[in-house]
Amino acid sequence: CGPPGTGKTYHTVIYAVAIIENKRLEQVAKEDYKYVLERYNRYKEAGQIAFTTFHQSYGYEEFIEGIKPVMNAGEDVNKDVQYEISSGLFKNFCERAERPVFKQTKNEIGINKAPTIWKVSLEGTGDNPTRTGCMENGHIRIGWDSYGEVISEDTTFESGGKSVLNAFIYKMKVGDIVLSCYSSTTIDAIGVVSGEYEWHDEYEKVKRLRNVNWIVKNIREDITTINNGISLTLSSVYKLNVSLADVMALVAKNATSLNSVEDSKKNYVFVIDEINRGNISKIFGELITLIEESKRVGRPEGMKAKLPYSQQQFGVPSNVYIIGTMNTADRSIATIDTALRRRFRFKEMLPDASVLEGIYVEDVSIRELLEKMNKRISVLYDREHTLGHAYFVPLKSTPTLEALGNVFADSIIPLLQEYFYEDYEKIRMVLGDNNKTDESEQFIKVVESNFADLFGNVEYEFDDARSYEINQDAFGNIEAYRKIYRKI
Repeated sequence: CGPPGTGKTYHTVIYAVAIIENKRLEQVAKEDYKYVLERYNRYKEAGQIAFTTFHQSYGYEEFIEGIKPVMNAGEDVNKDVQYEISSGLFKNFCERAERPVFKQTKNEIGINKAPTIWKVSLEGTGDNPTRTGCMENGHIRIGWDSYGEVISEDTTFESGGKSVLNAFIYKMKVGDIVLSCYSSTTIDAIGVVSGEYEWHDEYEKVKRLRNVNWIVKNIREDITTINNGISLTLSSVYKLNVSLADVMALVAKNATSLNSVEDSKKNYVFVIDEINRGNISKIFGELITLIEESKRVGRPEGMKAKLPYSQQQFGVPSNVYIIGTMNTADRSIATIDTALRRRFRFKEMLPDASVLEGIYVEDVSIRELLEKMNKRISVLYDREHTLGHAYFVPLKSTPTLEALGNVFADSIIPLLQEYFYEDYEKIRMVLGDNNKTDESEQFIKVVESNFADLFGNVEYEFDDARSYEINQDAFGNIEAYRKIYRKI
C-alpha cells in the first residue's frame, strides 16, 4: 500500500515471481526487471498468475460463483435462454491450483481453464462391450444413431435425446472432464475430453464419439457424497454438480498408486489491484475466513464452506497466495473492511527519490525537486498523499523540458488538485509559487477579481476577492522548476 506512483504494480511483478519460483524477494529484485516481467507474463499465460481489479460494482458472482444466463446460438439446436451456475474468477483459479501434475509429462493433463464436469453412461451401467472398447481405445460413445450424423434445427427428436445430443455435440468442450458411470453411485474412470464430436459408421451401434484421455481407469469410486448425496440418473450425458477439487482428489488418490503424480504442487499467485475499492463482504462472502493461512486446505485446521449456489464444498488451497495493491491516497481507504486488515500483511511503499538520482532536466535535479515537494505535502497534508517517483521515471530516457512539462501538466497538477480539494493556496505552497516574484514562473497564478466590473453595484459579501488559474506558459519555463526547490 502507498500513494500513487510509488511502484506498487511494478513490485507486484517481483513479488509474484519470487513466490512462484520459491526465491527470496531480494534475489529477484536484483535481477533485470525486463526478464522478471517476461517470466511473470509466462506464468500468467500458464495460469499460475491471475489478475483482477476491484471496483464498486464487483461482486460475489464475478469472484466466487453465481447464476448467469446462457444463450445457445449458431449451430446449437436449443436457442432458448437458460441459466446455469457459473464459477467466478477466484474459484476457478483455486481449482486450477489443486490440479495434480503428472510425472510422465511434467505438465498438467489437458484440462481447460474452466472445465465442465460431465457424467457419461457408456451404453448403460455395468460391464459391456462398448465400455470395454471406450477404455481400450481412449474415447467415449453415445447412441441415438437413428437421427444420423448431423443434428440440426430440422431434427424432430421423436425418440427424445435432444438435451443429451446438444450437450455431447455442442456444449462439451475439449479440456472438459468426464466421469464414466458404472452404477447409480459409482464411477469406473475419469478422463479429459481431447477431441471434438465425430461420427464413426464402422461401429454397429453407439456411433457418436469423442476422444478422451483417460487419467484413471478400472476404479470403483462412490461419488454420492461429493455429488451432494444425489444418485446418478439414466440420462447418457449431463453436467454434474461436482467440484473440480473433489474430482482432482479422486485422481490423486487413484493415480498415486500408479506413481504418476508429483508430490509437491506449484505455487499460484492471485493479484487484486485496488483491493480497497471493492466491498469486501460482498465479494468474498464466507471466503473471508477461508483465506486465513491456518484455514487453508491442507493445513491442520483447514476448512471448507458449502457455497450457496452450487452447494459444493469449497476451500482455498495452501499453495494460493493473494497479493492486493492499495492506494492510500484513495478516499475509500478509510472504509476498508476490518476483517481484511487482519488477514493481510501490509507492506508500505512510499516514494523513493533515490530512484531519480542522476536525472536532470538542464540543471534541475529531479530527485531534489520531488523531495522538496513531498516534504511540503507531508507538512500540509500527510505522507500518505505524497507524490510517487514513478511519474518522473520516464525522464530518465527523455530528460527534456517538454517531457517534464507534460508530467506536471498531466499528472502532478491534477493529483495536487485532488489531494487538496482545489485549495489552490496550498497547491501554490507545494509548488513554491507563493515565493516566486515573477508571475510567469508561477504554475498557479492569483487573479484578483473585480466584482464591481463583473456584477455592477450589488450588495453582496463575497468570500474571497481572488481566483486562480493554471499558467500554461510555466510548464515550458525551466526557471519555474528551479524555484520549486532552490532558494530565491
